[in-house]
Amino acid sequence: MPAQRPGAATVVGGGAGELVVMWVGFPLLGAGAGWALTEVSGWLAGLRWVPWQGLFELVDGLPDGRAIAGAVALGALLGLFVAHLGTRERLIVTVDRAGVRLHRDGTDRDVPRRSVSAVFTDRKDLVVLGAGGEELVREKSDLSRRRLRDAFDTHGWPWTEADPHRDAYRRWVEGLPGLPAGADALLRARQRAIESDRRGDALDLRAELARLGVVLRDEEKRQYWRLVPVALPGEETPDGR
Repeated sequence: MPAQRPGAATVVGGGAGELVVMWVGFPLLGAGAGWALTEVSGWLAGLRWVPWQGLFELVDGLPDGRAIAGAVALGALLGLFVAHLGTRERLIVTVDRAGVRLHRDGTDRDVPRRSVSAVFTDRKDLVVLGAGGEELVREKSDLSRRRLRDAFDTHGWPWTEADPHRDAYRRWVEGLPGLPAGADALLRARQRAIESDRRGDALDLRAELARLGVVLRDEEKRQYWRLVPVALPGEETPDGR
């Protein structure tokens, strides 16, 4: 691996190998699954308890060459679609001394270094904290923790081995005192979203709670919370914004 130029940004992503797996491996896997489907369609069509009987009977009734070609092509197309989704969902992190850029799903998010007090990983989440302990970033990814740590360390960022505020979290219980007005109702709604696996709703409600000064971390389907200062209208936040 060539030495990095002094001052050059460090990019942490899945790399070319990940793209090869997605754009070559997934279509091949899909094509193989399509071929296997044609081989067992007659047997599956004879099992009355198996769902989609009509589909298996249709495949079994087609001429062998046409059935195999169609199933292989459909499987490969499905593999390409999965590769497309996977590529869009990849997180790419670019770090230098001035800031960090997070790229996912065609959009970039920039966080300046001056506003950051800590960077760490919480299981599969990359977390960046602001000067007041608020979460500026929480992004899920499969990126190597070691590579992320080395990238931030290289450019002088305050990397920590664990959440410096971990001991401040309390488990959420409905009606527990100490929360800002309206937070309990949002946490109830978010708990329902978590239990129903509605990830988008859970993320939106996390953002709403952050506006009230409530920082969250999840363990399994349990919510834990802590409070951070919230700037009043006309006041600056702890990082000066």
